[in-house]
Amino acid sequence: MRILAFDTATRATTIAVSGTAQGVFESRDDPAPGERPGHVARLLPLIVEVMERAQLGFADLDRIAVGVGPGTFTGLRIGIATARALASAAACQLVGVSTLRSLALPAADSSEAAGADAVAAILDARRQEVFAAVWRLDGVEAVAPHAVGPQELAGSLRETRLRLLAVGDGAVEFRGVLERSGALIPPDESALHRVTAAAHLRLAEQLSPADPDQVQPQYLRLPDVREPSFHPAAGRP
Repeated sequence: MRILAFDTATRATTIAVSGTAQGVFESRDDPAPGERPGHVARLLPLIVEVMERAQLGFADLDRIAVGVGPGTFTGLRIGIATARALASAAACQLVGVSTLRSLALPAADSSEAAGADAVAAILDARRQEVFAAVWRLDGVEAVAPHAVGPQELAGSLRETRLRLLAVGDGAVEFRGVLERSGALIPPDESALHRVTAAAHLRLAEQLSPADPDQVQPQYLRLPDVREPSFHPAAGRP
């Protein structure tokens, strides 16, 4: 199956294509600390680049897989809108992939998971919160995706009584708190902390295609910026 997968739920833009005789082709953009995410400027050029390297046209695709988060409002809207447009233009199937589930997948197969019972996928949600979920090594969900403060997460991880490998930029950001809960966290530079579209490809093969309108972002919390409310007494929003 020829699948194009990409994710813009985090600061990174990650793209991968499978189904060629040469295997999987990947590309990504990781903004430097302090830089804004480059989803708008980089997503489509990176998709074209990867498709050209794989020597595929969009009409050759069987399926497009897009990360549905949780993540940033802007990033998710860009990714999902792009996926819907490309799937419509290419007349191919569309599936939504959990960004947290994709993050956990390579970690479960890694040598770092030796001795662990489960993987906690943890993304930095800003505002002193994380997006987190836990899957056992056999793929069974142990803790559903949710937004939570790091201290509360550490307590809930301890209560699972599972030996946990924790990965993701949220695990790096709140390493001290989470390690005190007993979680094992790979070194900061480990590739296991990065969301990768290559893992989306593996999950996408197992999913049933959806109506494009059913592929919705998994926000888990209200946006950072909201429309101002109108207060009649003040006369202004």
